[in-house]
Amino acid sequence: MEYRRLGQAGVRISEIALGNWITHGGSISDQQAAACTRTALDLGINYFDTADVYAGGRAEEVLGKALAEVPRKDVVIASKVFFATGRGPNDRGLSRKHIVESCSASLKRLGTDYLDFYYCHRYDEDTPLEEVVRAMDDLIHQGKVLYWGFSQWSAEQIDAGVNLARKYNLYPPQVSQPEYSMVVRHVETGPLQACERHGIGVCVWSPLAQGVLTGKYSEGNTPKDSRATNEADRDFMSRFLTPEIIEKVDRLLPIARELNLTMAQLALAWCLRKESLTSVIIGASRPEQVKENAAASGVKIPAEVLEKIDEIFE
Repeated sequence: MEYRRLGQAGVRISEIALGNWITHGGSISDQQAAACTRTALDLGINYFDTADVYAGGRAEEVLGKALAEVPRKDVVIASKVFFATGRGPNDRGLSRKHIVESCSASLKRLGTDYLDFYYCHRYDEDTPLEEVVRAMDDLIHQGKVLYWGFSQWSAEQIDAGVNLARKYNLYPPQVSQPEYSMVVRHVETGPLQACERHGIGVCVWSPLAQGVLTGKYSEGNTPKDSRATNEADRDFMSRFLTPEIIEKVDRLLPIARELNLTMAQLALAWCLRKESLTSVIIGASRPEQVKENAAASGVKIPAEVLEKIDEIFE
């Protein structure tokens, strides 16, 4: 496993990270989750990503138990705040009240004293940005959070957050988590450029486009154990399960074979071609998937192959 520095921050994290959206506390058993976590640790993965809303908080609990016997200094744990965690009017968003209370709840579920990364899961139009930045700054001063960041913010929102922090001498955001893959590339011309400009580390989610880039759905196939057979998941995946995208994915198959890579490894290595990107967050329901994906660390794709991929996905 290779490690990269988080933007201009000093912390280093594994190129491959293990996330638990959908899996821990949800689609797999706690025993499977623990097995995947152990395998990740054995392979050198040190970054584990979760959120307060995953499986209604259960994902954090399962991850906390899986990491309970691991020295805290050896892992980087991230969680997020924004989406509704209850029915009350203050159980959502990025108000100081919800940020502080959600952080405390996440720490308790994870069984830890601090979070390495704490993300604003989305941008909150209803809360003044200064309130958000000051709340995160307070959590850092209290030792409950080491670095704060955001997910799915626009370039303008990123610039505003950084500039506000600098204006009031507060801790600026230092980590971003956008959706990014061969299929989803619009962030290249805005958010990623803003992160590079400000020295913000980037850890991307859905680098495999919800599994479509693994090739499992090629030629119209739908494996019985795949997420596409679940009605709720299929609705979320529908934007990727189009004939046009499947046809492009099929054209990647000979490229992966020529490089002696699996389709998943090719997709992950393609993301990691960007030096400004810190880590790719994978999901896994079996240890074998963790092993396969972790092998993408350190893989260099030849320039001529990158050009072919650009031609395929325009």
